[in-house]
Amino acid sequence: MTEPWASVDEVAKHLGVAKDSIYRWIERRGLPAHKIGRLWKFKLSEVDTWVRAQDANVTDDEHGPEGDA
Repeated sequence: MTEPWASVDEVAKHLGVAKDSIYRWIERRGLPAHKIGRLWKFKLSEVDTWVRAQDANVTDDEHGPEGDA
């Protein structure tokens, strides 16, 4: 069975962050995402691997050095 695609809402809930953070991470930090039409879709296994590779607490980014949360 293949892994289902997840939406921005589902990824935000999975990581416990705001949807704005997800969009910002796609643009600025390389969060693995696939654009299908106008929608961003994700594989949660790819997202989890990306989070582990960041070597930081992802929720700290909401008020991190970029200051645009």
